[in-house]
Amino acid sequence: MKTVGYAALTAESPMAPFVFNRRALRPNDVAMEILYCGVCHSDLHTARNDWGWTVYPALPGHEIVGRVTSVGADVGRYEVGDIVAVGCMVDSCMECDQCRKGEEQLCREGNTNTYNGQDRVTRENTYGGYSKHLVVREEFVLRVPQNLDLAKVAPLLCAGITTYSPLRSWNVVPGSRVAVIGLGGLGHMAVKLAHGMGAKVTVLSRSADKKDDALALGADHFLLSTDSDAMTKAQSSFDLIIDTIPVKHSVDPYVSLLDVDSTLVLVGQVGPMAEHNSVPMLLGRCRIAGSPIGGIKETQEMLDFCAEKNILPDCEMIRMDEINHAFDRMEKADVRYRFVIDMASLNQGSNP
Repeated sequence: MKTVGYAALTAESPMAPFVFNRRALRPNDVAMEILYCGVCHSDLHTARNDWGWTVYPALPGHEIVGRVTSVGADVGRYEVGDIVAVGCMVDSCMECDQCRKGEEQLCREGNTNTYNGQDRVTRENTYGGYSKHLVVREEFVLRVPQNLDLAKVAPLLCAGITTYSPLRSWNVVPGSRVAVIGLGGLGHMAVKLAHGMGAKVTVLSRSADKKDDALALGADHFLLSTDSDAMTKAQSSFDLIIDTIPVKHSVDPYVSLLDVDSTLVLVGQVGPMAEHNSVPMLLGRCRIAGSPIGGIKETQEMLDFCAEKNILPDCEMIRMDEINHAFDRMEKADVRYRFVIDMASLNQGSNP
């Protein structure tokens, strides 16, 4: 299938129209027209090869909402016209212990990323959601609940599941004391989801200007992390801390905020962290952990939970040809809180 998207040809080049072919349907494939695609900070890192493993051309996008246009002969879950979603992965071995228990994101052979991955059959580089069409293995397609606003669903497929998964893994229940460090794309979803689960939510930020936003999003409290007196008073206050800071930093200011046997989970920074002091961990039997996305079953659970609780990200809609400007704004943290591309805009002068 010939289609069009926006891709980076090198680490230095801007995103630009890119004509390419999607594979023909295999028996277990679903083809869709993409309606909306969220813009994740990982897209920017990949386009600019910040992590050093980008394969070019690089066509990002792993927060995808679309309409089914055709299905393979063996597909039984979806029909033409269904509204569906695809997140950060499009395949895995489906046979290892992790895949069998629904943790495909932890596949022993490595899951296949939606973009900048390697197709398990052809070994070709995968292209993501900054395009008009997508072809995906049936098991990695998700059903979008009917009552959700389609224009805002896309970021749930990464920002949503990235923060929902640790909340579930560390057993957040009504009354749990949850802190969220940072109030960007991930942080604002962590606040909404934890609040939806009935937790007592505190937002930590270096900026006092974030207080009103934090409370409006559902936080019960706001803690200014540069206020040493307030940080001292907050020691041993939390059962779980979700750290969404996307750059190298020290966790030392935050570990002492954990209660005994509690956990700080890193979901923002991908790469090196600053050295940390083990004393608060040893004395409080605390943990520093990491968490990726969730598996397909958990991602569907998250979508259904958001439908039940009417939880959606705060989004700013952009055209596809505004992606380079959006990347520039993301670097300056100038977005509240997630960009979403209206893929209908890709029809305007960009058809193959």
